[in-house]
Amino acid sequence: MRQRIGFLVSHPIQYYAPFLRELAARCDLTVFFAHRQDAAGQGRAGYGVAFDWDVDLLSGYESRFLTNVARVPSTQSFAGCNTPEIADRISEGRFDAFVVPGWSLRSYWQAVRACRRARVPVMVRGDSQLAGRRGGAVGRVKGAVFPHLLKQFDACLYVGQRNREYLEHYGVPAGRLFFSPHCVDNDAFKRGSDAARGAGVQGEPSGRRRVLFVGRLVESKRPLDVVQAVSRLVSAGMPLELVVAGAGELSGRMEEAARAGGVDVRFLGFVNQSRLPSVYASSDVVVLPSTAVETWGLVVNEAMACGVPAVVSDAVGCGPDLIEPGVTGAVAPLDDVPALATAIASVLALDTDRVRRALVARMELYSPARAAEGLLEAAHALASANRLR
Repeated sequence: MRQRIGFLVSHPIQYYAPFLRELAARCDLTVFFAHRQDAAGQGRAGYGVAFDWDVDLLSGYESRFLTNVARVPSTQSFAGCNTPEIADRISEGRFDAFVVPGWSLRSYWQAVRACRRARVPVMVRGDSQLAGRRGGAVGRVKGAVFPHLLKQFDACLYVGQRNREYLEHYGVPAGRLFFSPHCVDNDAFKRGSDAARGAGVQGEPSGRRRVLFVGRLVESKRPLDVVQAVSRLVSAGMPLELVVAGAGELSGRMEEAARAGGVDVRFLGFVNQSRLPSVYASSDVVVLPSTAVETWGLVVNEAMACGVPAVVSDAVGCGPDLIEPGVTGAVAPLDDVPALATAIASVLALDTDRVRRALVARMELYSPARAAEGLLEAAHALASANRLR
């Protein structure tokens, strides 16, 4: 018998849609959205420009928008999503299990409380990592509060190694941990990149290799480190071009740094989802040298689905899961530009065909199918436990 699963998400998100479609193919799924995000809201969320996603985020699964009664509706603050309606939806839904993607919004806690009243098992799927935790008084408060907070969830779905370590650190026992990996629409990115390569999209015709940065141009992403690393390699005689897909406050400083460092750089601005596969297909390596604020780094999934290896800092959450040094990419210490340059050079020296075979195997695990399987494994385990009570 197919399980009935409820899932509350802040708003339609491009990374969630393929996972939710895969889940809907395996269970009776209802997705609730706490907020209707508009183009301006996307810009305020940190993308640097107002826009609407140019791919379908709502088909393939049943969904409903809740009424957000927040005084200032937003996904950027705890109080910005206030949806008391979720209590009625859970009460009438007869769900076998319910999922929230974290605890940062009031709506999520409204759902948790409603599940407790309705005796519906509730699961959480987030991506926090210990590398980003604070010390001092804040760290002590979290150490005291978070173990109790996490006991509110019947199961915790971890997206990768560092996320599991985070949950274990705060006392979640192994029996409540289930692997539901972070993922993107691997098939769509592969089709798009294969089509682009088939149409003749490639790197610089002069023979220069192409280094790619994808993301918001903000300090936590460290895009200036990429410019400086490429500058070091160019100075050493490597024929390289840098491509930047993203917008943000650091664009001017990056342009100045590129000029000063003799780097040939192309700024594409914000690139929407449908165009990204061709951008990856024309590149040789993607670089993400972010701080630990980058709890995962889904652009690495996107690149790898397109057959492109990655270099990440050792603070980026996906490193232990997606980067096998010398096979799928390289890891460099955070804030170490010389080491970042060395890592980029080492990846550019790898055999392209061997790398792409390894990336195909890696993406089979970090896929919507495996993410859905993990969630349903947790739901089945909870149902079995309830039957034994």
